[in-house]
Amino acid sequence: MALVRVLRTYLELPDRAAFRGPSHAPPDDARVERIDPCSVPLYRALYRAVGERWHWRDQNRRPDAELQAHLDDPNVSMWGLRAPSVVSRDDAGGYAGYFELVRRGADVEILYFGLVPEAIGHRLGGFMLAEAVDRAWSIGADRVVLNTCTLDAPQALPNYKARGFVEVREESYETEI
Repeated sequence: MALVRVLRTYLELPDRAAFRGPSHAPPDDARVERIDPCSVPLYRALYRAVGERWHWRDQNRRPDAELQAHLDDPNVSMWGLRAPSVVSRDDAGGYAGYFELVRRGADVEILYFGLVPEAIGHRLGGFMLAEAVDRAWSIGADRVVLNTCTLDAPQALPNYKARGFVEVREESYETEI
């Protein structure tokens, strides 16, 4: 274990008109689908497949019953990205990535967002972000928010900014990895 300093950046998309979609098309077979219901084992598999390399571990500490209650909350929705020409793994339900939306009053937060390792570099991130933003607006967001940190993929923050998200604040903390 090593102690590292992490910079977390909070971003927002203040209105729908601020969003800029990707400039390229995803693979023809890419599609996003609602994962409903999302079981705890599938959630943990997705979380691990996407986040392990970026040191995601917060959800690993949650007891199954608490995590299931979160997934059952009507303000939470899970979405999976399928791209069979790119990803055919079974450990994450066959998904190339996923995002989790949480409605918090007038805001919708993209709580988790990411691709499995073999999906990175196939022009899927911008497509999936556009889908996440579209779904956030469709459930009534006045503003879409998210955060990323220096432990995440190096292309995460530039991708969010390129799509119209703006930084609203930063915080620094230390964690063991």
